[in-house]
Amino acid sequence: QLRLVESGGDLVKPGGSLRLSCVASGFNLHWHAIGWFRQAPGKEPEAVSTINTRDGTTYYADAVKGRFTISRDAAKNTVYLQMNGLKPEDTAVYRCATDLSFEFNGDNWFNKNIYDAWGQGTQVTVSS
Repeated sequence: QLRLVESGGDLVKPGGSLRLSCVASGFNLHWHAIGWFRQAPGKEPEAVSTINTRDGTTYYADAVKGRFTISRDAAKNTVYLQMNGLKPEDTAVYRCATDLSFEFNGDNWFNKNIYDAWGQGTQVTVSS
């Protein structure tokens, strides 16, 4: 059964760090783009970062560029999101998603509609 399970969310103070994990099961993530999205209360889902796991190319939203790093561990079938310099505006539920239909082409990495399998999410709260 195909699953994506996120973990690593927590309450952290501004300036702190967290590492989110997205463990895939039921498929090999090497062949599919994996993206991280976040949604704050009352707001639309926002693309955060995506990795093309076939060649390692990474994509970031301007709001997180330079602070967040996406990476993958093929042996563990896992994608990580290292988040440094966290700000209160980073507070949200973070979900990972994968493109099973091979619609990803680099230019559309931020389009949530190309991702057709989603995890349940992990809460990240940045507050003093």
